[in-house]
Amino acid sequence: MVTRLLEELLVRNDEHVASLPADAFGDCRDGQRPPVVSVCCSDSRVSQEGMWAADRPGFLFTAGNIGNRVRDIVDGTPVLDGSVAYPLGHADTDVLAVVGHTGCGAVGAAIQAARTGTYPAEPGVRADVEELVPIVESGLEHPSIDADAPAGEIHDPLVEHNVHEQVAFAGNTAEAADADVYGFVYDFHGSYGDRDGATYLVNVNGERDVDAIRELVDEKHTDHVRTLLEK
Repeated sequence: MVTRLLEELLVRNDEHVASLPADAFGDCRDGQRPPVVSVCCSDSRVSQEGMWAADRPGFLFTAGNIGNRVRDIVDGTPVLDGSVAYPLGHADTDVLAVVGHTGCGAVGAAIQAARTGTYPAEPGVRADVEELVPIVESGLEHPSIDADAPAGEIHDPLVEHNVHEQVAFAGNTAEAADADVYGFVYDFHGSYGDRDGATYLVNVNGERDVDAIRELVDEKHTDHVRTLLEK
């Protein structure tokens, strides 16, 4: 099994090399200036390069973790995660995209923990879920969310709520003060629309009103602006 998968990895890398144009690294071989840093949940179904069609190096700086979190704790103080702060501060990156996704297992685990006190057994996973529990608890107080509803009914609205909270935290940090911070939800459960793999814009620099956000995008992309938190 290990040998087969190792061979598959090498074959896939050969395919990657073959797909690159001859000048793929011409503009970024000796340094990078990616215009966007994208923070997404660590999930095999959610490809950051894929969702943004980033098929050439140098456009997208990627960071991933359980629950698409932008916050880290240093000496007891919440700070912007280094994988986000670095490109904003050192690579002329001026856009941060925070991307949640429908059916997020981390949010599901946080819902269970908030309701039952049951956490994943692995210490590292537990620590990540613990970061999300206060966010889920605040989301359960949102007027659009029925706190007593089955977990499946409130799962994706809480995914969106988590995106809003991550955008809010990032937007209040010094490192992101000059950046545009966008919040998206990547949908492959039909929660926002009928196009698997579409990203739906739910937040722009703290603005959550659908009509206001639609004014910021061109007319052909207004269908990318939707929300599950109407109230």
